[in-house]
Parts: sequence; structure tokens; C-alpha cells
Amino acid sequence: MRKVSHILDSKGRRVISVPQEAPVLEVIRLMAEHHIGAVLVMRGPELIGIATERDYARKVILQGRSSAETPVSTIMSSPVVCVSPEDSITACMELVTERRIRHLPVREGDAVVGLISIGDLVRMVIEEQQQEIQQLQQYIAS
Repeated sequence: MRKVSHILDSKGRRVISVPQEAPVLEVIRLMAEHHIGAVLVMRGPELIGIATERDYARKVILQGRSSAETPVSTIMSSPVVCVSPEDSITACMELVTERRIRHLPVREGDAVVGLISIGDLVRMVIEEQQQEIQQLQQYIAS
């Protein structure tokens, strides 16, 4: 069974983060620049929240707030649901489905070592299924 560490090994462990006082406009620019849907909100090395495109739509746009003047701490989701590199892909799929979230920060102890998305999880499940199908086809053919 594949684990979160397998996703991080293939996609990398780069994490885009901002301090809690960063304006929402800066956060949205970072998301656009890096083609991502979420940014971690940090207080020094401590993970204190996550800001997503969904948070922006619901807590800035719909409430008529100013993107340039609103600090990200106002709209971030907190506490953050996290996983470890040793968690299974299946457990993560269940977690995002149950909690209705799309991004999972990955922690080893107190350190954030990556961020995975529902897209990363789906991609890994598809790869696993394709490998299993190939193995079964080879077994049947032999």
C-alpha cells in the first residue's frame, strides 16, 4: 500500500507559506503564480492555518471584504487537518471525503514537510490501479 511519502517523493516537498499578517491579495497572487489552490499560514515555524481559494471566495468575495486590506489570518481555516508521511493513501482519501477538504499539510513531528491535494491522492490511486491491472494481465497471460 502506498503512503503519503510516495506522493512527496514524486511531487516534491516544496511548501508555499505566508505569515499570518500577509494581505489576502498577496496570498491569491502566490496561488496564481505557483498554480496552486492553497497556501499554508505560518507563525515562524508553526503551522497555524491554511488559506484556500474556497476560503477566498466565501470569506472575502461574498462578504465584500478588501483583498488588499484583509489579513490572511481573518480568512484562513484553523485548526488544520494534517497527515504524516507514513499515512496511507486510502486513509487520506477517507479523510478528505469525510471532512470535505481538498488539501492536507504533511507533518513530521512539528515540522511541515509537504502539502498534498485531493488531485495528488487521486493520481496515486489511479497509478496503483494501473499497476495492479498490468500485474493481473501478466499473470493471466503466463
